[in-house]
Amino acid sequence: MMKLAGRRYWFATVIRHTGRRSGREYATPVWAQPTSDGFLISLPFGESVDWLKNVLVASRATIEAKGETWAIVETEVVDQEIAQPLLSRRMWLVFELAGIERYLKEWRLSESPSATVGDGDTRTTVETPG
Repeated sequence: MMKLAGRRYWFATVIRHTGRRSGREYATPVWAQPTSDGFLISLPFGESVDWLKNVLVASRATIEAKGETWAIVETEVVDQEIAQPLLSRRMWLVFELAGIERYLKEWRLSESPSATVGDGDTRTTVETPG
């Protein structure tokens, strides 16, 4: 999944985040849907996954989606009532059938795409959800 995630014509994206205890940079494949002001990430494995905890503590990360990298800020977990109007009908039905009830809402920085996260260390550890 990591070889394709984030590429221009692939559905999965990559979220890059810094470990809250280790300080290491991690990359995790997720399903992030662009919104008018950021991204909405489905949480099929719930809220106890490490990548989510890392992003919530830092309140920043980067997302590689459709061949571009975006800095994101101001993250929060939202219910499906808030998420539904932000998703296309098709995506809403897919997530509804999968039983996804919670989402991570992230605001994209208004400036041009950025690839900066963490302290500049180039080592990245791939983290699988779940």
